[in-house]
Amino acid sequence: MKQFICNNCGNKHDITPTIWKCECGGVLNIVKDTPKIDVADWRNYPNSLWRYYETMPFAKDSKIWESVTMGEGQSPLIVLDPLEPNTYVKVDYMMPTLSFKDRGAAVLMTKAKELGVSKVIADSSGNAGTAIAAYAARCNIACDIYLSDETSPKKIAQVKAHGATIKEIRGTREDIAAAAQRAVEEENVFYASHVYNPYFYEGTKTYAYEVFEQLKGAPDTLIIPVGNGTLLLGAYYGFKELLENGLIERMPKVIAIQAANCAPLVNAYKHGEVTAKPITNEGTLAEGIAIAAPARSKQILEAVQETNGTFIDIQEDEILSAREKLSDKGFYVEVTSAVNYAGYLKYEKGQDEKIIIPLCGAGIKSK
Repeated sequence: MKQFICNNCGNKHDITPTIWKCECGGVLNIVKDTPKIDVADWRNYPNSLWRYYETMPFAKDSKIWESVTMGEGQSPLIVLDPLEPNTYVKVDYMMPTLSFKDRGAAVLMTKAKELGVSKVIADSSGNAGTAIAAYAARCNIACDIYLSDETSPKKIAQVKAHGATIKEIRGTREDIAAAAQRAVEEENVFYASHVYNPYFYEGTKTYAYEVFEQLKGAPDTLIIPVGNGTLLLGAYYGFKELLENGLIERMPKVIAIQAANCAPLVNAYKHGEVTAKPITNEGTLAEGIAIAAPARSKQILEAVQETNGTFIDIQEDEILSAREKLSDKGFYVEVTSAVNYAGYLKYEKGQDEKIIIPLCGAGIKSK
């Protein structure tokens, strides 16, 4: 039987429908060995993120995912500009709910269905809530999504369309998470958290596998936005598995991007801290990464440092300017996604450095 292990104290826990953190308060990881990757096996699965099924900690003969998938994954990798032939964008908004969060939601809700849960609760700035709501609907599982009362109306409409019950909370992103966690404890139900449940990262790690296939190797550098770190950690884990299987020779550098008005990880990195101290969100247009107290900050900081990466913070005017520049190139992204391109414009790249920028959410999601 699969187990979780606490990232803080090392205690192990059986995986049940109601466990989501350790008694000590620490976040949980999955107890597992590095999966053996046989690239030939990928051809036995559909052309979606599920072609990497055998690297995920599910029973080998389980078919539950087949009734959950909506074809997520395998997003295009495109040269950004003919004048910059080594810079690619991975168009991860080409997903069923128009954001990269479908990677994690599809895998997490498959696990929820495997565990036989009848209801899930999640909190979100918008995109994860939409993704969990959509895949909960696929699984025929009841779903409550806790959101800010200031969330983009378009994201709220998306969540409602999938039949989820919306709980609008006034307060910070941390207040919303706390409200959801209280409800999880009171109702004793599955917490479909893209932050706390490590099965979500089993979905986002497929980002790395896809880049590896599309490039026929590893890039030099990954530019990745970071709030709670769901894409950053997933990409890091995916490339680490490829490295440990001898399929790539070195890890790509991870360049983590935050909005300057809410940048606890940038602050921690600058001061050489092991974990990020909670800060006050001063207000940013990049709602998707406005996380003042990231629960997995220790893991995020370690991932960036281990790959010789760095953190870059972005001003509000730089976000809007970058969004316009991307639109001029044909890519209409939500405001949070523009942070990635703004980070790229600030990053001092080397000659012939192969760089990947994720386009995480579609422009029609923004206010």
